[in-house]
This record gives sequence, structure tokens and C-alpha cells, in this order.
Amino acid sequence: MNSLTAVVGAESISAEVARIQALKHPTSPAWLELVLAHPNTLLLDHSHCERKAAGVALNLMFRYPSCTELVYALTQIAREELEHFEQVNRLLAERGIPLGPLSAPPYGAKLSGQTRRQEPDRLLDSLLVAGLIEARSHERLGLLAQYCPDPVLSDFYSSLMASEARHYGTYWVLADTYFEREAVKARLEELSEVESQLLTTLHPEPRIHS
Repeated sequence: MNSLTAVVGAESISAEVARIQALKHPTSPAWLELVLAHPNTLLLDHSHCERKAAGVALNLMFRYPSCTELVYALTQIAREELEHFEQVNRLLAERGIPLGPLSAPPYGAKLSGQTRRQEPDRLLDSLLVAGLIEARSHERLGLLAQYCPDPVLSDFYSSLMASEARHYGTYWVLADTYFEREAVKARLEELSEVESQLLTTLHPEPRIHS
């Protein structure tokens, strides 16, 4: 681990997080070393992540069908996530990696577990949690684009970054649309602390969100 850690210092990763203000702490170099050592597993997990991301957008559309701005915006996100899902699956097929289940790390379930049950808090938290997950995806895809030694995968990860940034921005714009700015800022501060704390212990298996 020392060789990669020496190349990918904390300052390098912190620079990316500085551009994503809601993320409190950067991804550790140890995560990058773990996932780069298991590119096939990471690619399979990426497929699961894109499918889940499309499901999040669709579920919110079904739960809040009268929120016009939300439905319009998340229709676009769901479409793009499914396109990414198709692209990842094509790469898996080209590499002879069969689709199959993977155990999920605790990150997503524990972060979603912070969502309050009563409305309108549930809507606010759902939007902010989805935005945080997309923001972390953007940061990590950027690291993979920069450091992945496989040029095909590096280019692929790079190609997704703009849409990931647009996705987390959309979720936060929607939060601002339906809630007062100060309430959004205060709750995002709380959830972002939880999000970073969940990543302080590295999951032993290579995952996008581990």
C-alpha cells in the first residue's frame, strides 16, 4: 500500500473535496488502493450502484407525483442512470464478467437510515442523502479517472463525472426549491458529517461506496 499512498497523498484528494463543499472529508488513499487492486469487482459494484441510483430517482417520483419540478428533474436523472447502467454492463460483458449479486457495504443503508419518517422532513432528507451519495460518487469517479491504470476504464470513469456533478446539484437545487435555504443548509451540515464518519472505517471489500 505504501507505493500508491505515496503517489496519492491526502492533499491531492482533499483538493477534489474542496470543490464539493458538502463533503466534509476526502476519500482515503487506502480506498483507492483497494479498489484499483480489484477492478473487476469494482466494475460489477458500479453496475449495482447505477441501478440503485436509477431506483432512487424513480422511487422519489412515485412517492411525490404532485411535485412537478421534482418529477421533471428526476426523470432526466433516472434516464441517465439507466444509460450508465447499460454502459457498465456492456463493459462487464466485454470483459467476460457475469452479472451477479454482491454484498452491500453499510454506507448506503446507514446514510439512508438518517432519513426522518415524517413529512416534510422525509422529502428533505431523501433529497439531501441522494445528493451526498452522488457527490461522493463524483469525487471517487474522479480519483478512478485519474489513477486507474486501465485506459479504457479511466476514460469511462472520466466520461461519467459531468453527469454525476449535475445529479448531486439537481438534488440540492430541488431541496432549495421545496424548503427554506437555512433549513437545507443546517440539515445538509448534519448529514454530511454522518456521511464522512461512515467512511472512516474502510470496508474490507472493494466497493464504490465503502
